[in-house]
Amino acid sequence: MFKKILITNRGDVALRVLRACKELDIPSVVVHSTADADSMPVRLADESVCIGPPSSADSYLNIPAILSAVAITGADAVHPGVGFLSENANFAEIVAAHGLTFIGPEPLHIRAMGDKVEAKITAADAGLPLVPGSPGAVYNTAEAHCVGAEVGYPLLVKAASGGGGRGMKVAETADDLNDAFAAARAEAKAAFGDDTVYLERYLGQPRHIEVQVIADRHGNVVHLGERECSVQRRHQKLFEEAPSPALSAEQRARIGDIAAEATRKMGYLGVGTMEFLYEDDQFFFIEMNTRLQVEHPITEEITGVDLVREQIRIAAGLPLSFTQEDVTFTGHAIECRINAEHPETFFPTPGKVTAFHAAGGPGVRVESCLYSGYSVPPYYDSLIAKLIIHGDDRAHCLARLRRALEEFIVEPIPTTLTLHKRLVDASAIKDGSYDIRWLEEVFLNDQ
Repeated sequence: MFKKILITNRGDVALRVLRACKELDIPSVVVHSTADADSMPVRLADESVCIGPPSSADSYLNIPAILSAVAITGADAVHPGVGFLSENANFAEIVAAHGLTFIGPEPLHIRAMGDKVEAKITAADAGLPLVPGSPGAVYNTAEAHCVGAEVGYPLLVKAASGGGGRGMKVAETADDLNDAFAAARAEAKAAFGDDTVYLERYLGQPRHIEVQVIADRHGNVVHLGERECSVQRRHQKLFEEAPSPALSAEQRARIGDIAAEATRKMGYLGVGTMEFLYEDDQFFFIEMNTRLQVEHPITEEITGVDLVREQIRIAAGLPLSFTQEDVTFTGHAIECRINAEHPETFFPTPGKVTAFHAAGGPGVRVESCLYSGYSVPPYYDSLIAKLIIHGDDRAHCLARLRRALEEFIVEPIPTTLTLHKRLVDASAIKDGSYDIRWLEEVFLNDQ
């Protein structure tokens, strides 16, 4: 096992990894920017090192500063958490070149899945079902129209790099394709420095279903069921649940087996998430996240598996502590992402928190680095807390969620707590009938 782990992240993610380290009796180091000097992870870590000013480029993305922190503290492993450098293949290679262990997948898998065109090719080779579209990158409108004639419309033009909905444009008809193609390339170039795009059939009302997979160095590959992530705004998830209310037991087993077998064929190592669009009883692979997911706690709640603990053990060369046959799914879990944002305009609302009370009681888990007196900085992602609920079944889980939301206090800054209070009573949430367009096209328009 490792003698010391350096955590290259911040907020509740750093705190989550730190807690796993403590339970494994591994000393931890948290790096931080000057803006995060008073954060909870810094307060609780065995050691902390300031690596730069507030700007992410000068701190959490500053590889030389992170390597200096490793040298100063004597850490022998690096956990990248979520975001920042967690899916940076170059960083993983640099870590390994310095004789350290990167707690994550191999660089070749990070690189392959980071480019969506390459990811589609890799997925096809692994036997995953794909959305009909171009076999690879499309470089001009003539090629694009050939794809459109073969695949049909509406058609989605997508950036090969990046994510979060940037570099994505819909062409409803062939007449729209030239403008959509040009706009997607321009947006992709501005956002990611890469204007490579590819084309896919645009699905009308799909659901976003993802499958948690985990693999060790000893040939063991396990799936931990699916998560429903269709409640999204601008392709950012707000509300996730496991299992999905849309799938039957047979569908659940089918997509889990497909994802696990593809993971095995790829020779993948560590924790990963296969993401699919689901429509009319068909699954279509869209991407693989080669890291821990923000919504991983709901999988932990229904399986009893500590994903971060297993992630660290796998990186240390140990086998999985369980088999597929050991995995059982118990009850239902929901996660609400609480953001420091205005609940109607969604503008960021950084500022000092003078009153903080986390919800509690049976089946309630809160992951947050907030405390009374903490100032939410304006420099980073607006996520400030994750409220995770577990219940005997979906109805029980929703009842607990409703109660927990009433208990949760973050003042005086506006947050999305009030949005979730409205959300939990929406008919489409109650009956599970929502899809990836429901929040923006129906719910938010009705407010």
